[in-house]
Amino acid sequence: MPLANGTTPVKALDAVDYDPIDHLNALFFHPSTLSTAPKVATALQQHQYELDRDISSLVSVQTASDGDSVQRIQDAKAELEQLFVKIEGVRARALETERTITEMTADIKRLDSTKKNLTLSMTALKRLQMLTTAYEQLRGLSQSRQYRECAHLLQAVIQLMAHFKSYRSIDQIAALSKNVADVQRELLEQVCEDFEITFAKAEVQQKRGVLSEACLVMDALGDHARARLVTWYCNTQLREYRQVFRGSDEAGSLDNIARRYSWFNRMLKTYDAEHAILFPPHWRVNEMLANAFCETTRDDYKAILQRSMRRTDGQPPDVGLLLSCLQETLDFEHSLERRFAQGESRSSIDTATSGEEKKHGFSQAISEAFEPYLSIWVESQDKQLATLIPKYRQQPIKPADEDFHAQLVIPSSTELFHHYRVTFAQCAKLSTGSRLLELSRTFGKYLDSYAQQVLLHHLAEKTGGPSVEGAVIILNTADYCYQTINQLEDKIKLRIDEELREQVDLQSQADTFMGVAAAAIRALVHKTELDCEPAWREMRSVPWSKMDNVGDQSAYVSVLLQRVRDRSKETLRYLHKPQYARAYCDNLVDAITNTYVLNIAACKPISETGAEQMLLDTYILKQSLQGLPNLNAEPGAPPNAAFVKRVQQSTAKLDPLLKTLQVRASPAEGLVQAYLIHIRDRSEPNFKKILEMKGITRKQDQNHLFELFNAHKSSTANEGLQASNAIIAGLQLDQRALAPTTAKEGTVTGTMTPSSLPTRFDPANLGAVLMNAARDAGDRIASPHLGVSGLPTLTTSTAASRTTSPPARTSMDQHAPDTNGDAGEKMAASLNENLKNFGKFFRRDVGSFGGFGRRDDARRSLDRR
Repeated sequence: MPLANGTTPVKALDAVDYDPIDHLNALFFHPSTLSTAPKVATALQQHQYELDRDISSLVSVQTASDGDSVQRIQDAKAELEQLFVKIEGVRARALETERTITEMTADIKRLDSTKKNLTLSMTALKRLQMLTTAYEQLRGLSQSRQYRECAHLLQAVIQLMAHFKSYRSIDQIAALSKNVADVQRELLEQVCEDFEITFAKAEVQQKRGVLSEACLVMDALGDHARARLVTWYCNTQLREYRQVFRGSDEAGSLDNIARRYSWFNRMLKTYDAEHAILFPPHWRVNEMLANAFCETTRDDYKAILQRSMRRTDGQPPDVGLLLSCLQETLDFEHSLERRFAQGESRSSIDTATSGEEKKHGFSQAISEAFEPYLSIWVESQDKQLATLIPKYRQQPIKPADEDFHAQLVIPSSTELFHHYRVTFAQCAKLSTGSRLLELSRTFGKYLDSYAQQVLLHHLAEKTGGPSVEGAVIILNTADYCYQTINQLEDKIKLRIDEELREQVDLQSQADTFMGVAAAAIRALVHKTELDCEPAWREMRSVPWSKMDNVGDQSAYVSVLLQRVRDRSKETLRYLHKPQYARAYCDNLVDAITNTYVLNIAACKPISETGAEQMLLDTYILKQSLQGLPNLNAEPGAPPNAAFVKRVQQSTAKLDPLLKTLQVRASPAEGLVQAYLIHIRDRSEPNFKKILEMKGITRKQDQNHLFELFNAHKSSTANEGLQASNAIIAGLQLDQRALAPTTAKEGTVTGTMTPSSLPTRFDPANLGAVLMNAARDAGDRIASPHLGVSGLPTLTTSTAASRTTSPPARTSMDQHAPDTNGDAGEKMAASLNENLKNFGKFFRRDVGSFGGFGRRDDARRSLDRR
């Protein structure tokens, strides 16, 4: 059909998705094309005519072809009927063939069944004949005691009888089966009788060949026969033992325990020399004899120990005798273990008939009887350790004939852990249950006592504490004990029963020794503080209020730094572990900073120029302290970045105070604003202290400044101020507190402050020191004005700081009479708890830079120690 442009889209009308609207839009896409509508209509009509002709021709063709199709269908049906007939014929012939084959093979099947039954009958008759013949021969051989041949025939008879189990309903077979059973029983009784008569007449050597062959018969009779013979043998051999060593007789007492084992050793020698040849090796008669001896002896010991615990005379059991018997028993069990090690199991008469052997050795075969009474042994260990602690306390830190070195420990610590190792090994052989748990708690008890009564005693035994070498030895000992405790705990957990493993805990004792290590480091720091006292006196003698210009560093700074370097260089040379050296440096920086704050207060009044000079001095001090860890290092070694940060944070408390003092009092608003910016609190007492340190003491001047202070602190810009700055609140402006004194060992110069500002520590008052330190450790961690969390500084009370004599009574003083036992125990418990808390804090604080206190560092062998 032609379009408006003259083209004829023939396929448009034949398309499957033909759309007349789209077709019309394509034909008449513009109003001007409407003139071609007649042509389009004519073309469509022509196309319709052509389609009609095509349809008519196709209908005519299809009508002619229908007749042929019908004919072909009829032919196919006829062929299909013929096919069905042929299939039915084939099926009928197949059935006929099957019937013919069945008739032909029926006779063959009957012949096969007959042959099979005949074969079975012949086999049964042959076996019956063999069984009858073997039975007759067996009876004759048994009467003539030809046991070797009997053993072979007996095995054959037993095997043949197994084939006739299903024929026992036949009278002849049943009678034959009864006769065979009678022969087996007669043989069993005959062999047992031969053994009994031979042993009774002591003719073993003469008849050992016959008896050896008789054992082959017992082997053929089965496990029950073998067990009967072995049981008789063991009972016969042990009959004399049970008669001689009855538990009620003197020979059966614990005093004669060695005789029991000697008797059995002789028994084993007799067995090896005379009786071993009688029994087959796989019977392991000697091992079952040993097991029977162990069971009898264990039962005797249980009865004896029960009677000893119920003594009517009120006397306690003899612990020495109990331990001696226990040791001899362990040695005997060990000898049995070595003798029967190749068997890798322990045969029991009770299990000989089962064909299975329990996989266990002779360990605790007899000593098991002692286990319920091991608490007496644990108590004896408790008493023995109780006598060791006072002995260790009297010993010197270092033997006189031994030279000092940086890793030296107190000899008593190695002796104590050697005793622990031996005791633990002995207990683990006896019991891995509740007794081992009791022993671990006893260990913990005396580890606490050793820390308090030995190490702390040496740390505070003299006025002023021990020497540097003594403090280092105590530190090394505390570190050695801490690491060895962790190893000991792991070993106990490895050996103890699984259900009790979680109850083994020696970490509180490890924390106690960490507290001792911290106290030893603090004592070393105290030595350095005493050396620095002349520098602080020189600082307090400077007229800070009359200074008119700022120069180089003050003279006292040079003296202070020189003394710190000299003492620290010596001390750090002895601290062989980096974590302890770092802990010493951290403590020393904190101590110097705190003392500097106290001496600033003691130098009042301070002018603005004096405060500026102090700022310069603190800068020099800060820069010099940063090199503390590298005093013994190679020249040019880079400073420790973490320690530099620590020094900056610790000394940062000096800057706000000095910067506030540096501001002039006029105009007054400038001083108030400087206080609010640097000190950052709203406390009038603290503000008054700053005024007094600047020399503003007139009431009129102070009142004016207080008015300005109250007005400014109430403004909205200062709403976030803290209530009180702890550093300023801890300052004591009493001149007598830091009056010049003679720096002697044991004299703590300097004022004592509240717990919020810890100062130096006096080893003479160590008991109070440690209790206060553990209590104040948490406050120190949480105080932002102290910088990062460091090691807690030990504090003392004000009264204690003004004397060089120790308190009247401490928990560590064991020589003074105890007029109040309960109070002493409470004080000791309190000291121990504070030591643990102090140790936990010390371990946590130092662990961040050296891994100090990790259990991974405590995996070295306890035996090596």
